[in-house]
Amino acid sequence: MADLITVAAAQIRPVLFSLEGSLARVLEAMAESAAAGVELIVFPETFLPYYPYFSFVEPAVLMGRSHLALYEQAVVVDGPEIGRVAAAAQQHGMHVLLGINERDGGSLYNTQLLIDAAGEVVLRRRKITPTYHERMVWGQGDGAGLKVVATGLGRIGALACWEHYNPLARFSLMTQGEEIHCAQFPGSLVGPIFTEQTAVTMRHHALEAGCFVVCSTAWLDPADYGAITPDPTLHKAFQGGCHTAVISPEGRYLAGPLPEGEGLAIAQLDRSLITKRKRMMDSVGHYSRPDLLGLRLNRTPASHVEPHDSRAEPMAPPTTLSTSTVLATSISPLVQEVLHG
Repeated sequence: MADLITVAAAQIRPVLFSLEGSLARVLEAMAESAAAGVELIVFPETFLPYYPYFSFVEPAVLMGRSHLALYEQAVVVDGPEIGRVAAAAQQHGMHVLLGINERDGGSLYNTQLLIDAAGEVVLRRRKITPTYHERMVWGQGDGAGLKVVATGLGRIGALACWEHYNPLARFSLMTQGEEIHCAQFPGSLVGPIFTEQTAVTMRHHALEAGCFVVCSTAWLDPADYGAITPDPTLHKAFQGGCHTAVISPEGRYLAGPLPEGEGLAIAQLDRSLITKRKRMMDSVGHYSRPDLLGLRLNRTPASHVEPHDSRAEPMAPPTTLSTSTVLATSISPLVQEVLHG
């Protein structure tokens, strides 16, 4: 990680029901950020083409049309839209953490892409468990994406929204030496309590991981509410919930938070603050007890097919069933006894 780098979290309004419109907003924000010297920009959850706000207020029996419309606008990772973002990243010499509705065959996924300054996709991960209403929209991800990427800016990891309430998912990134954590939320959802919860959650991860957090939430203008649902009694569901910010390893705000409206939270990150925090409390180092507590992580990509040839020599059971990656040093004998009877 460079000693000093400049980052931005974008609080930005999607163009509902328009992939091309939302993509134009991404490219505009990248250009604006580049003019300010930004080297990493984080966009909101599934910003391309837009977060499925409809699923929060429409019952399943009525949301078919809205869901199909999202399918029509959803993004293919090797498609032209991601190509345009990658080209802009290369042009500006900028890293981009982008949230998309990824279409893969007949399914949609909440996917996070990290594109580096050379325009290469260096991280592609899917939200491991869609939250509540989202389960009607997206499929589940797997552990293959729970990894931190070494970049010219430092070691970068990412999670989406309530994945931050899965402490073992966060711990899996911490054990890999995460230095910059990119967080994405939908914004403009649930109300002020969502803003408060996001603030607590983001500051806690910064403190516990001893890393910088760059958190992005989207913004809906009141003019957007009627496009999502004609029922005015449901429009309060899209008010509040924004908390775009950059947070230091000491849990302090370096930029933001932005509670409403559009804007960029831009801050300079000082690498020395990571060491300053971890000298006091390193959750995966001197403050951990791997002899007592550990994590097992299955990072094998999920697959529908397991090749088998009955004529071949007997094979060991697949790793998805028999082994796992132990990210902490070990699991104590006591814990093993509990787990395995």
